[in-house]
Amino acid sequence: MNTQPNNLTFSALDNNPEWWRGGVIYQIYPRSFQDSTGDGIGDLRGITQRLEHVASLGVDAVWISPFFTSPMKDYGYDVSDYCDVDPMFGTLEDFDGLVARAHELGLRVMIDLVLSHTSDQHPWFKESRQSRDNPKSDWFVWADAKPDGTPPNNWLSIFGGSAWQWDTRRMQYYLHNFLTSQPDLNFHNPDVQDALLDVERFWLDRGVDGFRLDTINFYFADKELRDNPAVTKEEEDFSIASEVNPYVRQNHIYSKNQPENLEFLKRFRKVSDEYSNIATVGEVGDAQRGLEIAVEYTTGDELVQMCYAFEFLSGTDLSADRVVGTFERLNRAGTDGWQCWAYSNHDVVRHGSRWALDGAGQRCYSTLMMALRGSACIYQGEELGLPEAKLAYEDLRDPYGIEFYPEMPSRDGCRTPMVWDGNEPNGGFSNGKPWLPVPQEHLALAAQKQDDDSDALVHHYRRIIAMRTESELLRKGTQENLRAEDGVLYFERQHGNVTVQCVFNLQESASDVELPEGQWKLLDDEIGAVNPEGKQSVSLPAWGYTLMVPA
Repeated sequence: MNTQPNNLTFSALDNNPEWWRGGVIYQIYPRSFQDSTGDGIGDLRGITQRLEHVASLGVDAVWISPFFTSPMKDYGYDVSDYCDVDPMFGTLEDFDGLVARAHELGLRVMIDLVLSHTSDQHPWFKESRQSRDNPKSDWFVWADAKPDGTPPNNWLSIFGGSAWQWDTRRMQYYLHNFLTSQPDLNFHNPDVQDALLDVERFWLDRGVDGFRLDTINFYFADKELRDNPAVTKEEEDFSIASEVNPYVRQNHIYSKNQPENLEFLKRFRKVSDEYSNIATVGEVGDAQRGLEIAVEYTTGDELVQMCYAFEFLSGTDLSADRVVGTFERLNRAGTDGWQCWAYSNHDVVRHGSRWALDGAGQRCYSTLMMALRGSACIYQGEELGLPEAKLAYEDLRDPYGIEFYPEMPSRDGCRTPMVWDGNEPNGGFSNGKPWLPVPQEHLALAAQKQDDDSDALVHHYRRIIAMRTESELLRKGTQENLRAEDGVLYFERQHGNVTVQCVFNLQESASDVELPEGQWKLLDDEIGAVNPEGKQSVSLPAWGYTLMVPA
């Protein structure tokens, strides 16, 4: 294996330490992006082949989901070697080639680090479970059984059942917040932290531009292993897990969200600051305090630059009132944090299906994301308007979806392969049998067909991303006077002495809206509705919107 740093230079990238602020990130799920070998599984060379499509959207960076060595029980989120590429995805040299090509195209590369847990096949865990006194015996969260043999406390796994698994070698339980094959690391041990910071340095030395930190608020567990309390009726929330999952019945104040997490994040940031122009976005999974934790983890310049919670990833319709309520919560938590908004990703039903959006609705919500204060993350296929795939039970691969089938949708529905050419077998994704089926209804939405149709959704994404990229105001400006009236969302973006009036009709009926006094014109002539008579009102159709500046 080649462990030498990638010392190439990349003149296509600006020397901009704040490229992430207001930036747009494109998430790639490697298994489903492009297969270059014919085995039906996407790989790193396949990603490299398709980077021109990503660059054509005008995004700032790609976030690549895990490609590390793994037994694939949770499809890469169970890592057995943090510093190598799983053979199904290629080699470290393939990764270097991907980074080089991305940088040539002006794209930064962020990789997905899964630090809260490893695979049970990781050498660290294999050693830890052998005895209670070996050098890595305290690298994972181990605890004795209660006198009656039951687990140490009431903590639950997101994947169902107890968060504790009995190990016959040590005659103890180990903690796993996800699958039993994903044991949780013990962050209270400084040696564990040091080892993970070495992983960070390994990838920074290879030329990555940042990280997405999986389950960033799960790193530490309560040292005393106290029971989680039950949620109250007022605290009940199903944004992180479905109501059929008992996990939602607890308020997880001891199994995650511990104050020690802040000190580790400071150490992580200090390492990344040794390099140039590095940025990190954290995934905050918490139903009760997700937004507040996201603000806490991004305030100041010692923690991570961005976080996202699940408010815009949940099944609840994203109404004008919900957007206003979300930002009111953020402002109460603090105004110095920085959010990264996403509607879809590899863990949730695609938002076009989740919110039952037609083409106009998809255009409306994508434009809203580019107008809101914060950064933005779009998921592969979102720019094509791919709907959630409906798969037969025998085609499912997701352990979470299989566990709760059929009451909860499998994550496989959003993970089906990208469709590049509707005239090619499997949509141009692979010459072999894909690891998940390619839905027939996706073929008509293939990238090649949309590229040839000037009215297609992909061109809308290019326009709105260009609008955001070219506007310092939309990337970095303040956001004021947010309000909802009769299903219509109003807010202002301000930067210097320039103000943009943003109005979004987030409903399936038309609405007439009033503008402040003065003469107005569109921020971008191709985006949004305008009143040609210059009156103080604008008629917005269903899912209509306008972004206007003083004429």
